Amino acid sequence: MRALGCLALASLLLAAPTAHAEPDAAAIVASAKASTLHYPAARRLDLVEDHFGVKITDPYRWLENDVRTDPAVRDWVARENALTRHYIDDLPGRDALKARMQALFSHGRYTIPRKAGGRYFYGYNKGLQNQTPLYVRDGLNGQKRLLIDPNDWAEDGSDALAEWAPSPDGRFLLYAVQEAGSDWRTLKVLDVGTGKPLDDVVQWVKFSQLAWDGQGQGFFYSRFAAPRDGASSQSSILGQQLYYHRLGTPQAQDQLIYATPDQPRLSHTAQVTQDGRWLIISSFQGTDPRRELHVAELTGGKVKVRSLVKGLTNDWRLIGSRGSTLYFITDQYAAHLRVVSIDARYPRRSGTQVVAERPDTLAGGSLVGNRLILAYLSDAETVAELVDLEGRKVADVPLPGMGTAAGFGGRDGDPETFFSFSGFTTPSSIYRFDTNTLRYELFARPELPFNPDDYGIEQVNYPSKDGTMIPMTVIRKKALALSKTPAPTILYGYGGFNIALTPGYSATRIAWLEQGGVYAIANLRGGGEFGKAWHDAGRLANKQNVFDDFIAAGEYLKANGYTTKDGLAIEGRSNGGLLVGAVVNQRPDLFAAALPAVGVMDMLRFDRFTAGRYWIDDYGSPDNEQDFRLLYAYSPYHNILPGKDYPAILVTTGDTDDRVVPAHSFKYAAALQAADLGSKPRLIRIDSKAGHGSGKPIDKLIDEVADSYAFAAHFTGLPIRDEPR
Repeated sequence: MRALGCLALASLLLAAPTAHAEPDAAAIVASAKASTLHYPAARRLDLVEDHFGVKITDPYRWLENDVRTDPAVRDWVARENALTRHYIDDLPGRDALKARMQALFSHGRYTIPRKAGGRYFYGYNKGLQNQTPLYVRDGLNGQKRLLIDPNDWAEDGSDALAEWAPSPDGRFLLYAVQEAGSDWRTLKVLDVGTGKPLDDVVQWVKFSQLAWDGQGQGFFYSRFAAPRDGASSQSSILGQQLYYHRLGTPQAQDQLIYATPDQPRLSHTAQVTQDGRWLIISSFQGTDPRRELHVAELTGGKVKVRSLVKGLTNDWRLIGSRGSTLYFITDQYAAHLRVVSIDARYPRRSGTQVVAERPDTLAGGSLVGNRLILAYLSDAETVAELVDLEGRKVADVPLPGMGTAAGFGGRDGDPETFFSFSGFTTPSSIYRFDTNTLRYELFARPELPFNPDDYGIEQVNYPSKDGTMIPMTVIRKKALALSKTPAPTILYGYGGFNIALTPGYSATRIAWLEQGGVYAIANLRGGGEFGKAWHDAGRLANKQNVFDDFIAAGEYLKANGYTTKDGLAIEGRSNGGLLVGAVVNQRPDLFAAALPAVGVMDMLRFDRFTAGRYWIDDYGSPDNEQDFRLLYAYSPYHNILPGKDYPAILVTTGDTDDRVVPAHSFKYAAALQAADLGSKPRLIRIDSKAGHGSGKPIDKLIDEVADSYAFAAHFTGLPIRDEPR
């Protein structure tokens, strides 16, 4: 899910689990070798609750307890991991996949540079570094200098450099430390010239933007109250507040800028215009892009906030300013979005149109030099153009090909910007672009240990259950496509939260393709590929459309000779993990293997932990009877069908995931293992000190995907060779 993507305060447990002895490793190993797996015992609670007249059992609620503090949960996790580890270690080709993924990662990778005060800041990873260090150059052609190496922060590489922002003059660097994949951040400040840290430390920051004031004397940030002891990974988050921190002062003296104690579900983030004149505060309640705006002129005195746009009705994204004119992307009167301007001194709710809506969805924009760069999604790929500040088109932005472009940050009056460009089989290259000359040049390109031209990318459209045509991308070796030979296939989907699946590179995916596998990506309803209507067609009462779209994708791949009768695996993460769990229950016969990762599996309690309350915009509320009945109908945990032959299932999660708490996966796996679902395994892999995905060390990422793809290969019939085909 996107940055806000799990729950109200957790309910008290109705029964306390008892502690067990450490797992007997020899017994677990013996059970893994047996023809029938003997899963670790998971105690069942006699727990039944009434939801709008429906009796709901929840026998594994004790697995909602924190693994780090509850001995019984910790014991169950250890037993499950021991069983899974032994099973996967015996799979053919697992080590070969891991070795090849390591080789595919072992090339240098750059992030998009950011310019501040004549300095250029960017990330560079030599290849297999667990975390990406941050470098700086004085001038475009200056010598690079290491600023921060997060690989030194933790022995296991689990601490990451998250968000960062240089001060406007490039003198200081504000950066966020992320521990063990958590969404919580600790902010620190570095003197760029000396490379030495300042004494400033700001804690309990979450879901925040980092916004310097115009003079580089301090910054705005969003935080929550410090959680009670032991509750930082599970308790719901309410009452976000916006603060200002002045350099050289303790956090206790930070100035509260904006809060809504009478509306604790509102969250607040800050942006400061590039000229440092205006503070824009964006307030929202869920994952829907519906915001109200406040503005303050930064004069150096007390910050006085006043309303700019009232009501949580539309999306408003600041993309630049000139003087008192603020430029926004909005969906007000424009389902595919448009650009408007608002005078910060004399706001009007509707603003003045600068660029009208068009059929392609407007994905982003920025003011660079004297022009606006606007990026659109066209068939889920990026096209970009330059317009002047009156909205007249100047030129198309030249891109290296068809794929995904990102970046284009910059300042009014400075024509220089940078962007990344990637495709399904080509990793990100970084380009420098001049908005005056309309020329771009290569800044950095990785060297690859494979030939992208060996692979073909096919765009198809297939009918879903209700006849809606759904786009899908199929990637495979060109030789395989020419021979029209069916091959083991992984089908990936997400379908939610207005998130678009656009072309992007994955080294782990290449390892699957090199072995002769097929990889398909379905652009399901609920995503953001085709504007508001596409999103609305896959959420709330329409959520079943997403599952129907994914099932239809699997049927299409089989019917049209892409894969074999028993050669289809499915994969999804987070909301995509929910997708995999739901469709396995609805069509267990269609799939040979399923890989649900960090999934939302209990749809009746998702809103009770961490950030889950935000997701009501897409899922609905379990406390509303109409929503409850919809949620209960597809909740993976509640709809497992004993007596059906299920595919092989490998559930993956992290014990420090505080976005989609691991209890979702724990309870789902326990329920799977307790049911009569045939002879194929239902296993769970639980990573330690690994959160929802962001900041995950490279070695942990490779281990997880090598395990998952070896599992999928085994059950779809893809032979793994030491040398790629």
